[in-house]
This record gives sequence, C-alpha cells and structure tokens, in this order.
Amino acid sequence: MPYALHIGPNIRKSPYFNATVADGVQGFSVYNHMFIPGHFGDPEAEYDRLLNGVAMWDVAAQRQVELKGPDAARLAQRLTPRDLDGLKVGRGRYVPICDHDGWLINDPVLLKLAEDHFWLSVADSDMHLWALAVARESGMGVQVSEPDVSPLAIQGPKAMDVAEALLGGWVRELPFFGFREVELEGIPLVVARSGWSKQGGVELYLRDGSKGLALWQRVKAAGQPFGIGPGAPNDTERLESGLISYGADMRRQSQPANPFEMGFGAMVNLDAGHDFIGRAALERIKTEGWTRERRVLEIKGAPVEGNAHPLPLLRDGAEVGTLFEMAHSRRLGLNIAHGMLPRDLPEGATLTVTLPDGPRRVVPRPASG
Repeated sequence: MPYALHIGPNIRKSPYFNATVADGVQGFSVYNHMFIPGHFGDPEAEYDRLLNGVAMWDVAAQRQVELKGPDAARLAQRLTPRDLDGLKVGRGRYVPICDHDGWLINDPVLLKLAEDHFWLSVADSDMHLWALAVARESGMGVQVSEPDVSPLAIQGPKAMDVAEALLGGWVRELPFFGFREVELEGIPLVVARSGWSKQGGVELYLRDGSKGLALWQRVKAAGQPFGIGPGAPNDTERLESGLISYGADMRRQSQPANPFEMGFGAMVNLDAGHDFIGRAALERIKTEGWTRERRVLEIKGAPVEGNAHPLPLLRDGAEVGTLFEMAHSRRLGLNIAHGMLPRDLPEGATLTVTLPDGPRRVVPRPASG
C-alpha cells in the first residue's frame, strides 16, 4: 500500500528541492537527515534514461564531511584502513571506514582538495559526529564541519555529452574519481568524474546552496538535446551492477559487516604501517578468518517486487543468511538480489526465501571480490 511522507521542517531540504517539485517528483526518502527524491512518476522511463540516455539526480543528501587544517591528512588516514599515501590533490579514493571492532560504519569517497583539505562524501550515517569526536579526542589540529556543498549527478551513456555542453571538452579528460574546481556563470562547483551507477558520468558539487535552482536549470537546458530527465539513484541498476549500498547491504546498528565480508579486503592495507581505527580487530579477523561473504543472488520464479525489510535465507528450513535487497531486472531477464551467506556454503545448495506469494528458490552467483 502507498504511504504518505510528511514534508516538515525537521527534515532538511536540498538546494534543488523546489526544482524537483516543479519537475514532478512523486516520492522522497530520507538520507543523512535530508529529503532525497525517490522517483518522478515513471520509474521505468527513469531506468531507461539511465541505461540508454542521461538522467539528472538531486543527490544533495550525499553530504560532505570537511577536514581542514594541518592535521587533516592525519585524521583522514586515521579514519580508514585504506592507505592514502600517494593520493594527489584533485583525486578521490573509495575508503571503507570502520569502528573499533572492525564493523563498517561508512564507505565514502574521499576527495583531496589540498594537502590540508579533504572531503568525505558520505553515505547515510552521522559520520560528521564520528570524525569530529575522533579529531577532538586525539587532539588533532583540524576543523571538522559539514560545508555548504550539495552534489547534483549527471549519469548515463550520454552524461559526458551533457557535461561537455555545459562545461567544455576538458571534462572528458578527467580520470575516474578525478575532479576540478571551476565556476559556471558565477556558480562555484567541484566537478568530479564519479556517480553511483556503472553507466558513468559526473557529479557537480555545488558550493553555494543559494544557487541550486540556477544550477538545476542550466543542467536541464544543456541536457535537452540529449533527452535528459530527472530521476534518482536506481536500486535495480545498482543490483545489476553489483554496487554496494550502505544502509541496504550493511548498517552497523542492524546489519553489521566487516570489510572482508563485503569484499573490501584489498582496501584493508595492514602492511602499509599506518595506524587506524579498528586495526587490531581487522588484524584478528584476517588471521582467524571470516565466516560470511556478500553474494549476488538470483530469485527464481515470477518477477518480484522490492522488499521493505531484510529477509531470512533458509536452507532445509534453517536460517543461514540474509537477503538485503531485491528487484526484477528486465534487462537481465531475472530477479536479482544481494545478500550475506556462509563462505562454506556447498556449491549447489538449495536455498529459499519466503515472499508474500510463498517460498522461492534462491541461487547464489559467484562470490564477490
């Protein structure tokens, strides 16, 4: 059944909020204490634009945690097990962040704006408070804040055509996770070659929230020749592409997971020599081993609807794992999901999940990297 989401003052609005309303947004979710569009009334058309054309997304809820000061680099390295040595100004890096017990608490992209200036582009959690507490308790000389920065994403096969029309040919030269600080007709931006889709594109990090409507209108105008339309981060596409979703695939409070279980082992650089939060726990886990792993799953039978809650995965009637999120992929012609299963699950084991229409057979695909 449909539910109404009350739009009140207790949840923050994006600088693009009024523009999305004017363009027909039909649903919101809440992410980082901010409304984020869910869809614009035609999810199939929005999916098609992402796969075959170009879409623009209000992802201002992807907040930035700013680290600035003489110890900014030290704090950034303290927060993640991934070695940041060699990261250049103008480049980003995907960084898992763990608590002291080795559980993942976020998986942001770290952007290095200067030797003493970083942004953590965070998933849905209170990472600002975590980073601030770590800095203060460690006595570091670094200011931790949430700056006036609000990303707008342009994603899809034609995204770079739109970006070039908007900004110039130089955008095609940006490497993946590379970025440049620019000004577009008085609108201050950081333009990054990134985005939460395998289709590619750019994210425009708006640095002045008062110019949200102006930026939205300029992107929309530049994209008209290419059939641009509004949309939102797409759950079906992310399941097809194997993208991780903090909150859906893991969350410290409800679905704790460590980096090895999620396939992030290559980003846990225990031999790099740097100290970081959770190091002792991750050393122990690597030595002793871990018993679970994230898997891609196929759900047999008729097309499924999305699930509102994680679901138990059963083997011979006993719970052996968890299904995180599922969707029907018309492109692949199957029902696809992400979940957590035992590493020693025998090949060909029969699994089931109970849906509203009854039990369904579940087939694990090859393990994540």
